[in-house]
Amino acid sequence: MKNILVAVTGASPQVLTETVYALHKQGSPMPEEVFVITTANSKQTLEKGLFVEGQWQQLFDDYQLPMIRFGSENIWLIEDEYGNALSDAKAESDQSVMADFITRKVAELTSDDNLAIHASIAGGRKTMAFYMGYAMSLYGRDQDILSHVFVDDDFEFVSEFYYPTPYDKYIVGRDKKKVVNSKDATVTLAQIPFVRMRRQVDESIFAQMEQHSFSKTVSAMNGASCNELCVNINSVSKTLEVAGITLHLTGKELAIYMFFLTKPERKQILDRYFEEDVAHTQHYLELLDTIKADVRLYRSMGLEDEGQWRQEGCEILPMTKDFVRQSLNAFHKALERSLVSDVVRKIKVHSDGAKSGASYSIDPSLKIVIDGKLG
Repeated sequence: MKNILVAVTGASPQVLTETVYALHKQGSPMPEEVFVITTANSKQTLEKGLFVEGQWQQLFDDYQLPMIRFGSENIWLIEDEYGNALSDAKAESDQSVMADFITRKVAELTSDDNLAIHASIAGGRKTMAFYMGYAMSLYGRDQDILSHVFVDDDFEFVSEFYYPTPYDKYIVGRDKKKVVNSKDATVTLAQIPFVRMRRQVDESIFAQMEQHSFSKTVSAMNGASCNELCVNINSVSKTLEVAGITLHLTGKELAIYMFFLTKPERKQILDRYFEEDVAHTQHYLELLDTIKADVRLYRSMGLEDEGQWRQEGCEILPMTKDFVRQSLNAFHKALERSLVSDVVRKIKVHSDGAKSGASYSIDPSLKIVIDGKLG
């Protein structure tokens, strides 16, 4: 069985040399190959310190270690679905990209029974470490381990320190006020116990999860373990939370869902009478007011602004069936981007498919909370 080290790193490539050093000192199995998950900016820092400055090779020379396969081709840049690498991971939108990438890589590695994975969460942003730990908990097997590496305070975040040298090497310490000897540093590698959920998940669900994004995997797990789903809607932030996932919706997407939620028995027939009754339009406009929708949504309904429809003599146009269907289509696509099909099916607006006067409805037994109140 081949041992590999997989690590998430940020601006401190030292976690790699420290981890390999600690494994050697502990007499633990050494990896035959190293893989790193990082961002474009951090890759430059990593390559400069380990390869250009030679710190990686120096470690092996100092302790006469057997070589471990590790080069630029083993550095995986976090990419979105279009192949665009993240420069950094500071933006909120970057978090889902990072989560999906790390989860997918761990899923791929653990699909090979001939690999034993040592996953390190010592480097990178805290969210990177969380996602790596989460992925290992979900996909990790008996032969896989999770670890964190620590170093004395005097040497922590010191760019010149990569590992305790077997000879005197004096550098400026963390506080910038004293000189410290790299030879005196203590590096501790702590193995982290983690729950291996792989054995607790139904195989059919597990097979689906390998094709899912991070958010879909979370919704699959939470949906499978929850007897009763609860949809929590916040009209101010325009968010819908279900199965542990929060979706940020447009005003149009949220309004059409609330339109059906607030109908008697959560049901509405879209027939020719529907298009003749402006009461439905008024109901929809009231919901737009509630969620403080963008004025452009009012204009798409033939109004100049959000207040015009309340003015005396204002002619309100009836909602059309096409408008409803298009709005529902956009809403359902938003659900499908982040939730597994089983969860989508339970909370979506269903149609009976009738060609003339189709009935649209939401499961009346579904628990809905709107702005803290049970719907």
